[in-house]
Amino acid sequence: MAKKVDGRKNNGAKKGENRGQGRKPKADEEKLIQKLSQLDDKAFACLKKGIEEGNYQFWNKFMEFRYGKPKERVDVTSNEETLNIPIIKFASNDSE
Repeated sequence: MAKKVDGRKNNGAKKGENRGQGRKPKADEEKLIQKLSQLDDKAFACLKKGIEEGNYQFWNKFMEFRYGKPKERVDVTSNEETLNIPIIKFASNDSE
């Protein structure tokens, strides 16, 4: 009887070969941070200008980063109507 092949060794990832899967190396992230940190002054000047001009998008971004984004809440109300929710019994009580 022939042995059945399960196909796991052909799932795309090969041992010792990095083809872009997984998290990017920390060194690449540090390089990007260093490149972008040169633009900090320009970014803050742009942000300041946008806020001073009264642009809501700039103000909103500033508030989100400064104080944190508010938690989104969903208000589920019945508009003063009764809700018909069926009672589900998962176990029977023999004493009744």
